[in-house]
Amino acid sequence: MPGVRAAEAAADIAARSGVGMHDIAVVLGSGWAAAADELGSPDFEVDIDSIPHFTAPVVSGHSGRIRSVAIGGHRVLVFLGRTHLYEALGTEPVTHAVRTAAASGAHSIILTNAAGSLRPEWEIGTAVMISDQINLTGESPLVGPRFVSMTDAYSPRLRALVQQLYPATPEGVYAQVRGPMYETPAEITMMRTIGADLVGMSTALETIAARAVNLEVLGLSLVTNLASGITGEALDHTEVLAAGQASAVRLGRMLAEIIRAI
Repeated sequence: MPGVRAAEAAADIAARSGVGMHDIAVVLGSGWAAAADELGSPDFEVDIDSIPHFTAPVVSGHSGRIRSVAIGGHRVLVFLGRTHLYEALGTEPVTHAVRTAAASGAHSIILTNAAGSLRPEWEIGTAVMISDQINLTGESPLVGPRFVSMTDAYSPRLRALVQQLYPATPEGVYAQVRGPMYETPAEITMMRTIGADLVGMSTALETIAARAVNLEVLGLSLVTNLASGITGEALDHTEVLAAGQASAVRLGRMLAEIIRAI
């Protein structure tokens, strides 16, 4: 059972780190890993696949580590990287970090990702708050009659807090696709028609799992490219990583300030 496996992972983290509970968790997506150093020196760090039921990320830009960091009176569990649905391991490994965070005592989780922008005015390097999501994967991390409300999936309270700290931060609707191929221009046209502003290959399934265990969710997308068909240029993962590295210090400081204010 996912809950049992999450409890085993949380217990292992607590035993090895000496930290009984973490009250906030952060998942750092593609290009965000370098921002982790701006959160402060970790009191504990370990390879993610040494913790029960975790698998090491396979994509470049995900370092595959777990850290425990003290930030502004909060004990923060930081996941440097994630497992993606396109790895064909199923939805449970994709959402294991979220469930482990809840089992570790977290009340809030910040999910970050690299995203393609469907809005040309959002320049590469822009941090966008996720206001809502569209799950285009055809998958769900929930099994059986679990009727979880996804109204306000992304916490209005946390979004308001970010707006107070960073009033110029735009908001948008994030669409998750399965990947690993990038979207076609026709698919991007379809996504714009149904209301998406951002597109990527993570986060939506994690948010569903987070809401099922009553975590408050804050989603932050780093615009690393304009979506297919907007510029006429082919997409390249190395450009995604370069955009993240260029923004790492700024993003890390932003995350740290948000965590202190939660």
